[in-house]
Amino acid sequence: MQRRDLLKLLALICLGGGSSACGTGGGSGGGMARRGRTIVIGAGLAGLAAARELRHNGEDVVVLEARDRIGGRLWTSSAWPDMPLDLGATWIHGVRSNPMTDLADALQARRLVTSYDKSATYHTNGQLLTDAEEAHSEALGNQVRMALHNAQQRDADVTVRQAVAALTQQVQPSLAATRLLNFVLSSEIEHEYAGSAHHLSAHWYDSADEFEGDNALFVHGFQIITDYLATDLLIELSQVVKAIVWGEHEVRVLTERMTFTADRVVVTLPLGVLQSSSVQFTPELPSAKRHALAALGMGVLNKCYLRFSRAFWPHDIDWLGHVSAQHGVWNEWVSFQRVAQMPILLGFNAADHGREIEAWSDQQIVASAMETLGIMFGSNIPQPNAYQITRWATDPFARGAYSYNALGSAPAMRDTLAMPVEGKLFFAGEASHSAHFGTTHGAYLSGLRVAEQILYQIR
Repeated sequence: MQRRDLLKLLALICLGGGSSACGTGGGSGGGMARRGRTIVIGAGLAGLAAARELRHNGEDVVVLEARDRIGGRLWTSSAWPDMPLDLGATWIHGVRSNPMTDLADALQARRLVTSYDKSATYHTNGQLLTDAEEAHSEALGNQVRMALHNAQQRDADVTVRQAVAALTQQVQPSLAATRLLNFVLSSEIEHEYAGSAHHLSAHWYDSADEFEGDNALFVHGFQIITDYLATDLLIELSQVVKAIVWGEHEVRVLTERMTFTADRVVVTLPLGVLQSSSVQFTPELPSAKRHALAALGMGVLNKCYLRFSRAFWPHDIDWLGHVSAQHGVWNEWVSFQRVAQMPILLGFNAADHGREIEAWSDQQIVASAMETLGIMFGSNIPQPNAYQITRWATDPFARGAYSYNALGSAPAMRDTLAMPVEGKLFFAGEASHSAHFGTTHGAYLSGLRVAEQILYQIR
C-alpha cells in the first residue's frame, strides 16, 4: 500500500463515530468506526475456530473476511451440482485422532477414502512402469530419504536438491533414471510440501508431525466443516483489511470500507499475504516475527479438475502417476471413478511448475493436461466436458497454497510467528503451527490455541 493511501486510511480513525452492531455478510460502507472486544481477521479454519471458541465463552467477536465467502483456502465449488469439489484443502490427512475427524463425526459428514495402495504409474512412453522400473523407483526413493537423513546429521543446512546432488550426478548418464529421480522428488516431496526442492530445507522439510490412518475426503466438500464453525458468528464479508494500528489501549483495523475498533485482534492471514505487506502494521511487528515471516516459504499446489463423458483409465485406481519428460509436469493425478463413480480426474502441479502455469490461460492448462493424458492413455481419449482450475499463488487473499520450511528457516520460527504481541495482536493459521503446518488440522488447532491465549489473558 502506498504511503498516501495509508495516511488516508489512518485519517478515517479521526472521523470514526460511535459503535454499532456489525451486519453479517458485509455491513454498510463508509468510514464509521465499529467496536468489538475481539476482531478476528480471516474466516478460514483458524479464524472460525478461534471466533467460535471465544464466542462460546461469552466473548464479543467480529470476524472480518476479505472474500465474499467464508473458508479461505478451504473452498468447496458447487459448479457441478452433482459433485461438489474442493478447490483448496481436500483431505483429512491421517484420520486417527485427527480433530477434523472428530468434527466430521459430530456432523455425521460422509467421507470417502482414497488409497495410495490403489495406484499406477506410467512412463513417458505411455506404458505402465515395469516391475523392474517400479523397483528402481522404490530404490531411488530410499536413496533420496537416506541422502536427506545424512544431510540432517550435518550442522549446516542445505536444500533438498543440494542434499541429493551426488545421487543426481550418479543417475545423470541415464535419461530414464534422471526422469525417475525427478518424479520421486516431485511426487513424494514437492507435491507433499508445495515447495521446490531447490528451496525446501533438507533439515526441516518434513519436521511436521503426522496423524496415522487413511486420508479421507468429504462427499459434500470441506465446506460442511466451515459452515458448521461459522454458525451464529458475526462475520463481515468483503472487508479487505489494509492496516492494523495497535497501541496500549486499543487496536484499530482499517479496511477498504471502514474502521473497526477492538481490545485485541487475531490475525489469521495466510503467510503469503503477510509476506506481501499488503496489510500494514503500525507500529511494525517485532523484528523476530518479521524475520520469521521472511524466512518461511509459501508453497504452491494447483489443481485442474477434468470431467469426462466416460472413464478411459483403470476404474479400480485412485492415484495415477506420470514420469514426465520435464520435471514436475502433471506428475500426480487422482481419479474419482472408484470412490465416487464419477468420470473425473484431478491433476496437480506443485512448486515451480505450479506457479509457472498460473500465467497460462485455462485453455493452455487444459491442453497441457490432455497432452499428458494422451501420452498415458492414447490419442483417442475424449475431450473433457468441463474443467475447474485453481491459481492460488496469484490469489491476492492467499498468495499460495500452504507454507513450508525453506532453507534458512526452522520450526521454532513458527512458534515465533504464533507469539502474541503485547496482549493486543494474536496470530493463528497453519503457518503458525510448528507441529502441523500445511494442514487443515494445523489451522484448526492454531485457532483453538489463540482462543485459549486470549481467554487466559482476560480471566
